[in-house]
Amino acid sequence: MLHGSLVALITPMHENGSIDEAALERFIEWQIAEGTNGLVPVGTTGESPTLSHEEHKRVVELTVKVANKRVPVIAGAGSNATAEAIALAQHAQSVGADGVLVVTPYYNKPTQEGLYLHYTAIADAIDIPIIIYNIPSRSVIDMSVATMARLAKHRNIAGVKDATANLTRPLHTAAACGPDFCQLSGEDHTALAFLAAGGQGCISVSGNIAPRLCAELHSAWQHGDVAGAMAIQARLLPLHDAMFAETNPAPAKYAASLLGYGVAHCRLPLAPLSEAARAQMRAAMVAVGLIN
Repeated sequence: MLHGSLVALITPMHENGSIDEAALERFIEWQIAEGTNGLVPVGTTGESPTLSHEEHKRVVELTVKVANKRVPVIAGAGSNATAEAIALAQHAQSVGADGVLVVTPYYNKPTQEGLYLHYTAIADAIDIPIIIYNIPSRSVIDMSVATMARLAKHRNIAGVKDATANLTRPLHTAAACGPDFCQLSGEDHTALAFLAAGGQGCISVSGNIAPRLCAELHSAWQHGDVAGAMAIQARLLPLHDAMFAETNPAPAKYAASLLGYGVAHCRLPLAPLSEAARAQMRAAMVAVGLIN
């Protein structure tokens, strides 16, 4: 079900910080038209830490409704409280999401056994696939390959979004979890190398702004056009750099505002993008051919 370019969607907002539902709907339609293979709302890029539960659920509902089964929707449902994660996952299932993305619990610093129990409890509570989101740079803890292999035996735990940027990790994960365990990169710069190491796709931030190019990179790889995929990767490099010049999703939301999808507003504590980072993003978008 999951392959190619999946996009970690921004949550478009108005100047006052309220969710711009019309812009979100247009954005989703554009993503699908541009060839995006899957949609991932209310993750880090969707500002889930600052959305209320009601807003979080509304974004999931809108995404599922607009996608209308044309591409899979993997809804963010992570929390550092297991009961809260279960509630978000159950809601996502109830409104028709195809799966959920569950980040490793942040701040609490659970042991590997705590991680195993956390994910098992969520997986036992729903009947749709879970993608583990392993991102030590944000959550501090790193799920071990051994723990992931234990979890991969659960019928509802289908794969991982690997944001470690460690390109030996997918090799060890495939060996431990088997070929049916779906591995998705969570790091745009190394997405192509991740595919070469056995991955099936990428949950992308840059795909918010260059969805067609990101989808074409994966398509080229899948069709054996390694040179073509490498050429697209080289073209996207300045965009990837600009996307992470400051904390995600501020650069992505600024870039989206230049394309007419909401405004550059991020909720505090994320600061407005600096003028230097804005200039870098504009230059990158020109270089990639996204704006004039």
